Amino acid sequence: MSKQNPDYPGQYPEKSDFADSPPAYQAPGMAGYQTSYPGPQQYVAYPPGQGPYPPAPGQGPYPQAQPYPPPQGQYPMGQGPAVTMQPAIYVQRAPLAHPMPDYLGYSIFTMLCCCLPLGIAALIYSISTRDANNMGNEELAKKNSRLARNLNHAGLGIGIAIIILWIAYVAFAASMH
Repeated sequence: MSKQNPDYPGQYPEKSDFADSPPAYQAPGMAGYQTSYPGPQQYVAYPPGQGPYPPAPGQGPYPQAQPYPPPQGQYPMGQGPAVTMQPAIYVQRAPLAHPMPDYLGYSIFTMLCCCLPLGIAALIYSISTRDANNMGNEELAKKNSRLARNLNHAGLGIGIAIIILWIAYVAFAASMH
């Protein structure tokens, strides 16, 4: 059994050889701080128009209203220049009754089977055509529809030409061996 250090209660002698020994344990209560809950506070209700302090001299429960200064100008009291505003009008276009064709299926087929770059461009313009149809913008829908159709035709033509050239090359190469 070891004895406690008399200089530092709660420490053992073998630990007292250190130069900076920690202080002994203290209870969690901190001096100067409130450690318990103060409890419910009492509120006092004052009658209307009164408070904990008396009103200032010349004032009742509410401050007195200050009158407006007399008008200084050509307009008599209560009349001034009339300001009229136009009501705001919001124009929303409805979807087209006869929408332009968007060639979406044709664009997907061209993109996957014939010519990928022209198929992607045609797909973008097909989606733009569908958006323009939904917004009611007939001019933009017509332009995008025509461009999607032309890109699809070009992609299909290039794809068919590449397939024909590939078949001819394979047939020619097979006949040489």
